Amino acid sequence: MELRKATLADIDHIVPLFDGYRLFYRQTSDIEAAHTFLKNRLEREESIIYIAFSKDDSQKAIGFTQLYPIFSSVSMEKMLLLNDLFIDPDYRGSGAGTALINKAKERCRDTNQKGLVLQTETTNPAQKLYEHLGFTKDPDLHYFWSAQS
Repeated sequence: MELRKATLADIDHIVPLFDGYRLFYRQTSDIEAAHTFLKNRLEREESIIYIAFSKDDSQKAIGFTQLYPIFSSVSMEKMLLLNDLFIDPDYRGSGAGTALINKAKERCRDTNQKGLVLQTETTNPAQKLYEHLGFTKDPDLHYFWSAQS
């Protein structure tokens, strides 16, 4: 497979995957809003997106990960939030998830980040992959406040 850092030229490849990611988390499909959201992140350089393409002749986009820069005040270091990871269901088990996570790790090392933070539902089967790739559960990160309540 081919991995590369996404640019605005890749947005039409990313949008269907991003929409699939949102559907996985029980959100309503909204292609137009997904396009706008991703376009804004890329234009404003607010996130880094890596995209995986199949190696066959189709060069189909089969997965993506989106990273957001964050900071640790305690250690006074930069970190990356691995916020999104999604692989087309037809390509799960192909190694695309591992490749994308390893690309995120590489980015982390190359830019002198403290590490990668990720959050996922406790029922997400991808947790086995995360643990296999060296992520450890952090029991201290369990709270969330919603401005909607």
